[in-house]
Amino acid sequence: MTPDLVALDRLHVWHPYTQHFDAAPPPLVTRAAGAYLYDARGRRIFDAISSWWVTLHGHAHPAIAAAIAAQAGTLEQVIFAGFTHEPAARLAQALIHVLPAGLTRVFYSDDGSTAVEVALKMALQYWECRGERRPLLAALEHAYHGDTFGAMAASARGVFTAPFEQHLLEVARLPDPSEDPAATLAALDQLLDRRGEELAAVIVEPLLLGAGGMRMWDAATLRAIRERTAQARVLLIADEVLTGFGRSGPMFACGGAGVTPDIMCLSKGLTGGFLPLGATVAREEIFEAFSSPDRRRTLFHGHSYTANPIACAAAQASLALLDETSARARQTIEVTHRSHLTSLAVHARVQRPRVLGTVAAFDVDGPPDYLSTAGASLARFALERGVLVRPLGNVVYLLPPYCATADDLGCAYDVIERFLDEEPE
Repeated sequence: MTPDLVALDRLHVWHPYTQHFDAAPPPLVTRAAGAYLYDARGRRIFDAISSWWVTLHGHAHPAIAAAIAAQAGTLEQVIFAGFTHEPAARLAQALIHVLPAGLTRVFYSDDGSTAVEVALKMALQYWECRGERRPLLAALEHAYHGDTFGAMAASARGVFTAPFEQHLLEVARLPDPSEDPAATLAALDQLLDRRGEELAAVIVEPLLLGAGGMRMWDAATLRAIRERTAQARVLLIADEVLTGFGRSGPMFACGGAGVTPDIMCLSKGLTGGFLPLGATVAREEIFEAFSSPDRRRTLFHGHSYTANPIACAAAQASLALLDETSARARQTIEVTHRSHLTSLAVHARVQRPRVLGTVAAFDVDGPPDYLSTAGASLARFALERGVLVRPLGNVVYLLPPYCATADDLGCAYDVIERFLDEEPE
């Protein structure tokens, strides 16, 4: 950062997930291209986490930038309550085409957390519209669904939620399927037996519990959850904010597992990382439950920037880039991850190496804790050497843009290995 900007930042800016008491001045990023960020000193930084998991095809991709520029000169914003526009309608059509069959209605919002808020409200009010009161939700242990209040309630209790715990609605907990799938299903069976008539929905992050530690679980368990919820007339919400758009390998984790949820939440990579946009996609029968002469059955939810035309145009351009070339690039990333993790697996400090699609993770030795200093130390070490990582406590992960090459990833793994060898435990 230049001195003036350092002073302005310190004087006025409050950064997310940052303890400003002892935070170092953040680097000033002046531009980005492909898999790299460039700071004010001219330093090139490999974005190994897709800038918080959002950048799919690479920074400043010309096709998405052109779509944004064209839309900005035509229609930049219009209220979406009572109006519509081409980018929103075209994007909804494109999403329905690639989503698991049976999802037909798209409700737009601003980001992943609000997409989850919409899903939870949609599920709870659905039963009210049907004349049933079902106030209970269920979620997985170690889940993370966002930082707004409903999303926090569905998330695991911990350092993120502790100050607000007394204000959060009741959510039943199911054991983490990455640890014991049989226990997850047994607990779900017991919950359905005891409180099935109260249960509105089960929400899951399919196959990958992201912020909870990149915990990976299997498709068979997801299918079993779907079968049980369908049989018990309980809605299944799939939070694919992270796993959507190829992150887990297939276009959507649910689709790859042969599962259609009742409601799906999308964001992050939806616009290729260019603009904030969320979408909550539902089955037709859920939409129909709200359609009534009784206006009290309206879904009373919205945002000022709902279905922003520029964001929708960016999302259309991003979807168009998810072609066979993109699929091959994702496969190359997965193969590269597996090769490097095979080598790292023998390191004394590496535990539980794992890969799912373009996501690779392992635990650094030591107790699991989001406030672990190991992750912060690695982040500093890597940034000094031109690699952006942001471990989840002692969980190290790489989640690069799809344009990242095997050489890019190789350099990142080399930096991580140097840290493991050089830095004290």
